[in-house]
Amino acid sequence: MPQSPRAALCPVATEEPAPDPSPSPTAYPRRRSERGLALSLTLPGDPRSAAIGRDAITASLHAYALAPYIWPAALVVSELVGVTSTMTPGQALYVSARHRDNALRIVVWDQHPRHCDPDAVTLCEARRRQALWLLAAVVDDWGGEWDVCDAMPPHAGTKSWVALPR
Repeated sequence: MPQSPRAALCPVATEEPAPDPSPSPTAYPRRRSERGLALSLTLPGDPRSAAIGRDAITASLHAYALAPYIWPAALVVSELVGVTSTMTPGQALYVSARHRDNALRIVVWDQHPRHCDPDAVTLCEARRRQALWLLAAVVDDWGGEWDVCDAMPPHAGTKSWVALPR
């Protein structure tokens, strides 16, 4: 079974000539990977980061032949990054996308701390969910699920996630 190309610090010697270092984007075949999509990136806590996240997920889904997910995934990443960046401005956000078992799972983790006052917790969660109304509508229309929860220790902050079925 042929192995997919991979990056290495030390190139493996081959008998074939080296490919053109700047081929056109259409030169790479679009095929499904046996391992599935796994994308992770850290973005600045700035609303402009939504465009970077949207472009990254779109390019990754194209590369992994997962084009049916492009429209909802781009919107999901834009909304999650845009909203979470306003919850913790100036602090880094972590974005993750994984495709496994015919579902795309997107997670955005921000560093928003847990409030001590129960009223503040309720108000903060309500504001975050209200800000994500467009995301909720798209995920519901796509037949997916989404939620917001506290990040698991040792991490602090808030984790927002979406699961989109095939």
